[in-house]
Amino acid sequence: MAMDHHPERRLLISVDMESYSRRGNILQYEAQQAFHELLHAAAGSVGLDRAAWSTQGAGDGELAILPRDVSESRVIGRFVPELNRRLRAYNSSRLPAARVRLRIAVHQGLVHLDGANGFPGNAVVFVSRLCDADPVRRALAAFRDAGVALVVSNDIYRDVVLEYPEEMRPERFRQVRISKPDKGFDEFAWLCVVDEDLSTAPALTGDGPDDPEGGAGSPAAPSPGPVRPDSGRAHPAGGISVGDVRVHGQNAIGPGATAIGSIGRDAVLGRGGGDR
Repeated sequence: MAMDHHPERRLLISVDMESYSRRGNILQYEAQQAFHELLHAAAGSVGLDRAAWSTQGAGDGELAILPRDVSESRVIGRFVPELNRRLRAYNSSRLPAARVRLRIAVHQGLVHLDGANGFPGNAVVFVSRLCDADPVRRALAAFRDAGVALVVSNDIYRDVVLEYPEEMRPERFRQVRISKPDKGFDEFAWLCVVDEDLSTAPALTGDGPDDPEGGAGSPAAPSPGPVRPDSGRAHPAGGISVGDVRVHGQNAIGPGATAIGSIGRDAVLGRGGGDR
């Protein structure tokens, strides 16, 4: 059988339902029906054709590879908020055990569309890791009325959320570190709970072997607003290094000075640096 070994660059969406495995058979059946219907209705209402998406389903969610010509800003800035509204309305008349709440991860990258058992590609692994990350689970759990916790890769945040937000609010996103040393995964991503303020949430850090069950982790810092993702780099000991300064949580420590506070997108840190 001839095989196409050339991957295509596409937008990828990974979606997972909260607490699906804790439901009984009937509630799982109803949750699957609602999941399918709400995603199709939300997509159609903002002009997206779900029938054109290449999907790999699971009982509690799906992986979707979107067409080449799809509008990324429409997916993030309109589809996700519309889906959140529909989920909130659906859940408002249901007991907690029957509610459908979603973790959604968005990334872009190279993917093979002709895999024998799915969609091969590191981008698929990446978006799946984001969707399953403990900080994303904890963020959704912190807001019981929310419908969607959204996590996006640095590229998506920089190119879409900051530049073409539409109905999203970039200042509501918070940069989180997602670390899975046993899987060789250690990346920064951007997280929000749609229509909620993460600065009021409990701790979201602690993803990794020291916190396997999604416990409290380290204290959460208030969101600094839309910081450009290329303004800092990961530090081997944790946190972010900017110039001479290492930032960990709200503590910025550098030669000759210690600064306590949040780091905004226009801050310049280092010798002779300051806010400008």
